[in-house]
Amino acid sequence: MLIGNVKIDWLGHSSFKITNKKVIYIDPYNVPDDKDADIILITHSHYDHCSIEDIKGIVKDGTIVLIPPDCQSKLSDIQGIDIHLVKPGKKIGAFGIVVEAVPAYNLNKNFHEKVNEWVGYIVNIAGKRIYHAGDTDFIPEMKELKEIDVALLPVGGTYTMDAKEAAEAANTIKPKIAVPMHYGSIVGSEEDAKRFKELCNVEVEIMEPNQ
Repeated sequence: MLIGNVKIDWLGHSSFKITNKKVIYIDPYNVPDDKDADIILITHSHYDHCSIEDIKGIVKDGTIVLIPPDCQSKLSDIQGIDIHLVKPGKKIGAFGIVVEAVPAYNLNKNFHEKVNEWVGYIVNIAGKRIYHAGDTDFIPEMKELKEIDVALLPVGGTYTMDAKEAAEAANTIKPKIAVPMHYGSIVGSEEDAKRFKELCNVEVEIMEPNQ
């Protein structure tokens, strides 16, 4: 997907690669070892989001890694990276890119508790605002999100929003484009993505994994 001068690739599950002048990965999991990451954003400590082997495969000297505090110890043996701890509300700028950490949590299940202070991210890059929701339900804080160009939303259910809840979130956020994620491997299916698209009042792009 190309949004202005920003290229977005879905790498499967919740993994995305955002490319402009720099390369940003979000929750790399089962991705190619390209050693090209300028910035890596980790939403929370679960193995399919904070995958140390995947991070090792894409870092280079000086890669900036944004992580919640409970992920920090997992990265202790990776040399040459610049780690920044995040929690909801924190903003970090690098290379002319501003990344905002926003809340991500469950409302009626205990997989991702609010007390953990795990996050989603808004990436402000080349004049575009890309929202990666992380593992979350349709939480009240989403109603405060403004001027989102692309919203990457989990639809697989069980651990996150299901397709119906995700569509409600998309219809509230009103991004220019909504993209379903968190389906097709560990949980959820393509049917969830299609159901999400049917229920959305905004443009939806169901992406093919690009690896």
